[in-house]
Amino acid sequence: MDQTIKKRGQRIARKLTRFSKKAGREGTEHIKENVVDRFSHIKKIRLLILEWALLVIVIIMLSVTQAFLYAESYAVTTFTKGGTYSEATLGRVNSLNPLFATTNSEKTLSKLMFGTLSSVDYSGHIGLGLADSIKTNDTGSEWTVKLRDGLKWSDGEPITNDDVVYTVGVIQSPAVNTIYSSNLSGVKVKTEDDKLIFTLPTPYANFSSALEFPILPEHVLKDVAPNLLLEHNFSTTPVTSGPFSYNATQTIGNTGEKVVYLSPNKGYYRGAPLLDSFAVHAYTSTDEIISAINLGTVTATAELLPTNADEITADNIYEKQTSLNSGVFAFINTRSQIFSNKSLRKALQQGIDMRSLRAPLGDELPLDYPLLASQVDFDRFPALPEYDPDAAKAQIEAAHLPEDKVVNLTTVDYGYFPALAENLRFQLENLGLKTEVHVMQPGQDFLMGIIRPRNYDILLYEIELGSDPDLFAYYHSSQVTENALNLSNYSNAMASDAILAARSTMDQTIRDAKYEIFLKSWVEDVPAIGIYQVNLSYFVNRNVRTFSEDLRLVTPTDRFNDVSFWATEKTSKNRTP
Repeated sequence: MDQTIKKRGQRIARKLTRFSKKAGREGTEHIKENVVDRFSHIKKIRLLILEWALLVIVIIMLSVTQAFLYAESYAVTTFTKGGTYSEATLGRVNSLNPLFATTNSEKTLSKLMFGTLSSVDYSGHIGLGLADSIKTNDTGSEWTVKLRDGLKWSDGEPITNDDVVYTVGVIQSPAVNTIYSSNLSGVKVKTEDDKLIFTLPTPYANFSSALEFPILPEHVLKDVAPNLLLEHNFSTTPVTSGPFSYNATQTIGNTGEKVVYLSPNKGYYRGAPLLDSFAVHAYTSTDEIISAINLGTVTATAELLPTNADEITADNIYEKQTSLNSGVFAFINTRSQIFSNKSLRKALQQGIDMRSLRAPLGDELPLDYPLLASQVDFDRFPALPEYDPDAAKAQIEAAHLPEDKVVNLTTVDYGYFPALAENLRFQLENLGLKTEVHVMQPGQDFLMGIIRPRNYDILLYEIELGSDPDLFAYYHSSQVTENALNLSNYSNAMASDAILAARSTMDQTIRDAKYEIFLKSWVEDVPAIGIYQVNLSYFVNRNVRTFSEDLRLVTPTDRFNDVSFWATEKTSKNRTP
């Protein structure tokens, strides 16, 4: 049986071998006949082959291109985390304690490093900052504030009610000279349960705006006497509560130029910024800032004016403009020897050609009144007199001023002010008023020698109008003191009563009615002449993301209200089809 199977297997193997050899011979003959022997015919069909080859190549390329374009159509370039944003600011950095911030550089650092109970929101009105809620009673005499949960200082310690109570005490101390003192004068604060209770000496409808003061860390400074705060090392290495924490300071040369480096505050209540760092370059002159922008040393600056645009030569820098709640006025000293005469003030109101005065101001918005249209809820402002230089001259002649009387027109050496002052001088002299222009350097000497003693007949100056109309500081009769801001020495009982009534009622209809009464007195008495609303010119690298176009600014530093979303780094991401 085994032999039989073996023989059958051998026969099958021989058959397979013969079949394989035969198939190999036939395959070789077939390849030779149909492929090798046909190579000689290639020349005859070479164009056809080339066409087919090109067609195949085109199809492949189109497929690759289609795949690439398909992928690109679902890819988007977006800003991402990382990078350094550097901004040029003007003025020395003498202290990082926010209560003593006076220069633009110090104010910028204060905004970046310190939180406030209230804060300007996207609409330009007062909203919430560190506070989770701000409520008042029916009269506006008592305000209740509750802090957000989980607030932390940059050193990890919690931000508490004790920090707020401590800060208010420091601000109210006679040993501390800070811009926040007047807003909290006579205010009492205490802790009740988990809330803060602010009791005001008189009702104040807009007290929430007064809560926009920086909070200091009580756990760091509680044992420091108020008069020693400025010298404490907190002024050089602060613990912070804002979007950024302090990192380091670099001093450059001996001119006062410094660079302060900030890092993201991971405990910031609005979320840590996307930026890896923020560098504030403090310069002592605008020429240095222009040079830094052109050289690419800094990303942006808010310290230049539209008139500087021609000096910016860097192609990647553009000017971003947005209006501020600030106005430039010609304040008329109602107690000066010349303009205590109301008829002369009205002569200025009627005899100054505002169109000519405003012509060089470019995109700056005209401002005729001490209130912005966005701040009040009525359409009709009291009418101003028509321009009539002949009538104005007649009033001035009727005043019979002594020939040696000269109008002292004072301003600061900044932006449009010198040119505006010269234009005013020219117009006043055409009306018959001899005028001298005094252009002063801004700073402490100007405040002490000009502002406080009201050493001028006319002051060309800029003031902040605030998020909510409150004319008390600039036009109430009680503010006619050297330490206050009634720059016109304006005193009118009806106007003062209207100001107090407007700021002490929570009823918006009543407030608007009182503002109308004040405006009629203001137009009639002419304590000031409105010139223009100020714009912020922000020169910035076009490859970064800065403050939103939808953000409405009240002051220049409000541009940092959305700084958590600023970015310099970009990446490509696919989006869902």
